[in-house]
Amino acid sequence: MTENPDPVAIEKKLLRAASVERRKAAYARQGTAASDRLAAHGLGFLDIAPGTMVSAFAAIRDEIDPAPLVARLHGEAMIIGLPVMQGKGKPLVFRRWAPGDRMAETMWGIHEPLPSAPVIEPDVVLVPLLAFDRAGYRLGYGGGFYDRSLQRLRAMKPVVAVGLAYDELGIDAVPHLDYDEPLDWVLTPSGPLKCES
Repeated sequence: MTENPDPVAIEKKLLRAASVERRKAAYARQGTAASDRLAAHGLGFLDIAPGTMVSAFAAIRDEIDPAPLVARLHGEAMIIGLPVMQGKGKPLVFRRWAPGDRMAETMWGIHEPLPSAPVIEPDVVLVPLLAFDRAGYRLGYGGGFYDRSLQRLRAMKPVVAVGLAYDELGIDAVPHLDYDEPLDWVLTPSGPLKCES
């Protein structure tokens, strides 16, 4: 006897395919200018102090690239980390990294800090996504890595999750389940949006 497929999972899968195409189109229109606009906004809307630990990510494919923003944050004396995958079903580990540090290439062409880099527990997590809504729900790639990681971090201390996205990826409602961790903010080239969860 086969189980009935989860309707939310089916809805997410269909939305994921459409969102990939929307993101490709946004990247084709805006290119690196979108990333420069993110950096121009910075994270001043969070009112964070130098020494705050911020996890970013190394962009793949047509994700909006946080590199210019990361360079700005590094210049503002924030402690930067990048995520490292520990395996399927496990939360990410965040390792300290600075612009110019060597990186290792892993599956899917993702670049990660070297295993020798110290682990940090970020106060702010910058999150990639395929779609977002004003309630703070995001559509990722389906692995649940950021949901598990945010759940773990939020059990330890206050953590702010900021999605980085093209404006065109905003939709009315992202289908979600109980374990989906909402974002607190979304930063787009147009500026920061506070989520209304």
